[in-house]
Amino acid sequence: MKIKMMSRKRKERLQIAPSIEPALKSIYLPEDKNGYNSRSVQISFIAILLGIAGGIIAQILTRLIGLITNLCFYGVFSFNFNSPAQNHLGLWVILVPIAGSIIVGLMAKYGSAGIRGHGIPEAMEQVLLNESRIQPRLTFLKPISAAISIGTGGPFGAEGPIIATGGALGSLIGQILKTSADERKTLLAAGAAAGMAATFGSPVSAILLSVELLLFEFKPQSLIPVTLASAAATAVRIFFVGTSPIFALKNVSQPGSLALVIYLLMGLVIGVCSVYVTKSVYLVEDAFDKLPIHWMWWPAIGAVAVGVIGYFAPHTMGVGYDNIDHILNGSILGQALVLLFILKFISWAISLGSGTSGGTLAPLFTIGGGLGAALGSIVLNFFPNSGVDIRIAALVGMAAMFAGSARALLASMIFAFETTMQPYGLLPLLAGCSSAYLVSSLMMRNTIMTEKIARRGVNVPSEYEADFLTRIKVKDYETSKVCTLNAEDKIGKVQEWLMSGAEGTLHHGYPVVENNDRLVGVISRRELENPKYLPDMKINELIKDPIVVVFEDNTMREAADMMALYKLTRIPVVSHEDNFKVIGIISREDIMKARRKNIEQENLYKKYIKWSTLKKKSELENERQKVDAN
Repeated sequence: MKIKMMSRKRKERLQIAPSIEPALKSIYLPEDKNGYNSRSVQISFIAILLGIAGGIIAQILTRLIGLITNLCFYGVFSFNFNSPAQNHLGLWVILVPIAGSIIVGLMAKYGSAGIRGHGIPEAMEQVLLNESRIQPRLTFLKPISAAISIGTGGPFGAEGPIIATGGALGSLIGQILKTSADERKTLLAAGAAAGMAATFGSPVSAILLSVELLLFEFKPQSLIPVTLASAAATAVRIFFVGTSPIFALKNVSQPGSLALVIYLLMGLVIGVCSVYVTKSVYLVEDAFDKLPIHWMWWPAIGAVAVGVIGYFAPHTMGVGYDNIDHILNGSILGQALVLLFILKFISWAISLGSGTSGGTLAPLFTIGGGLGAALGSIVLNFFPNSGVDIRIAALVGMAAMFAGSARALLASMIFAFETTMQPYGLLPLLAGCSSAYLVSSLMMRNTIMTEKIARRGVNVPSEYEADFLTRIKVKDYETSKVCTLNAEDKIGKVQEWLMSGAEGTLHHGYPVVENNDRLVGVISRRELENPKYLPDMKINELIKDPIVVVFEDNTMREAADMMALYKLTRIPVVSHEDNFKVIGIISREDIMKARRKNIEQENLYKKYIKWSTLKKKSELENERQKVDAN
């Protein structure tokens, strides 16, 4: 970012002499970055309002789902959030999700195709490709379509559409207020975090989920607004429903060493399962892609499976937060538990693959929690003194399934803690989620959140690390031997020197200095060779462009940004204390040199491993040849 005139603080620091004070108005310096500024404060204030709005939207959508559920399954006009499992419709229950899916399909075709799916991949795509611009109509169509889909028995969670709606609202506000792409991304992530925090009362995991799936960065300008939005949405939730955790666990004891090992092994198993759960969803989606009918009708076809399974297993229909609560408290065991999470998985995979509107978090928690509880039961059956608690096993399964399928490691662990407020579950969660994440990373390239957009050619960042150029200073790579021109030199004399081919004549540009090597400008070789200038003209008469400089304590990232911004190949390095005295020059080649060194350091161990592997292969080849010879 360019700064035409330096701040008073920097002027005093440089002790600028009065004789060159007028030149300061045409000097460009790297921006002083303090991590937070007045604009960031404005975005934070907007984020707080967005968090309040997100909290209210979550309550409205929850009640709208309750209204549609009560009307369709019980014939009652009520906003209470009920499960459709207690209905008495008989075989007619199969038609309810089909009717809802037809409506959703029509809304997708004639409203916006963006309402299809659970919304997070689409939000990620807009962040990465479209400067966080989401269609304004999705702010209204997404929650309505989700309420119809879930309210008519769709096996989804309400949190996905709420997160998507909050993100769309944040993007809409960012577009109305003419914000930058980074600011819109921050507001989008703030709205998404508000949606999750308002649904589950889990502000910290909502922040982490936004960082891991939407922000792709960790810096104050984006983190603080998201944090404030999450806190504001949680406050709204507390106002409506109180402070009790959504899945309370009581009387849990500290696990022993053996139990921790078992939870870790369970995480490995669930990590493998999370891979196949993800692949199954996209296998179903691929099957729907091959159907010879318009995609508008796919949700209705998927709803047939939802209705049939719902007839035999009513608890598979709807959001299923009560199922998660029963699994975590050990109320469902044995065959009923296994049937619940298997049938829930089948119903959800078919429905989600058909492209209807709904969330993935609650179904994944149900499937993972049920699988964890089942594994815990098996362990206790063979090792009754292992110290394994079925409830903690279910908690680990719930979080590990999400950690493996979505690769949101920190969000998964903290979510499980915040929604149960059970500190004794933290160590098992660390073990189980980390092992599930590891297995998933080894077995699957993309996640349930990124596979869809990866197929469209979108590259989603999976690792967040500080730019190495921000860790090194200009002084570490600058060239201290600088070829300069005197401001009083005549053009003719300089042109003769350039023609001589002497040392320093092949540079593309030259710093122009006055007494004591004080910088007054930079001139290009092309300008010096221009025949329109008279030989008696002085060099300083040719200087027209603003001066672009860096200091030794600037980072290489700042130097690279200045080069890119002003289309330069080299920038003078000047002294802070000695009146802009030229003390070096930093070039594009110096930046490449720093990058090469960084790559060499990163690949040093990889080269060693590769060499060792090749050596082993050659040894095996020699042994094979010996065998063949004998």
